[in-house]
Amino acid sequence: MRTGLIQSDPAIMMGKPVVAGTRVTVELILEKLAAGETVEQILQAHPRLTEEAVRAALAFASEALRADVIYPIGEARK
Repeated sequence: MRTGLIQSDPAIMMGKPVVAGTRVTVELILEKLAAGETVEQILQAHPRLTEEAVRAALAFASEALRADVIYPIGEARK
């Protein structure tokens, strides 16, 4: 992953992490992938993105989730 490909600036998309030089958020890329879109479909919908940028977004999200934070996801089943 090229460093600096994911950036956060309070003046762009309220500081959400975005692909550098765009207003495409990491969150949007993850939502599209989770909804079943392919990388190719995302690239067609957002021509300024590259496959490297999509991979950088995934790597960024992976690193962010490594933090020692508890994410409540509902009541645990017994």
